[in-house]
Amino acid sequence: MKIIEALAAALLVSSLATTLVACDQDGPFEESGEEIDDALDKAGDAIEGDSVQR
Repeated sequence: MKIIEALAAALLVSSLATTLVACDQDGPFEESGEEIDDALDKAGDAIEGDSVQR
């Protein structure tokens, strides 16, 4: 029974480590999402600037 628990713990640790390593790299969807966020921020800033001038 101890062997099964040790293997389960090792599997859990390795899967968590793999997940954390994969999160460090930005994929194409992450990059396009950031570009959309930047565009929306700029549009919001432009709208706020227009409303202040009125």
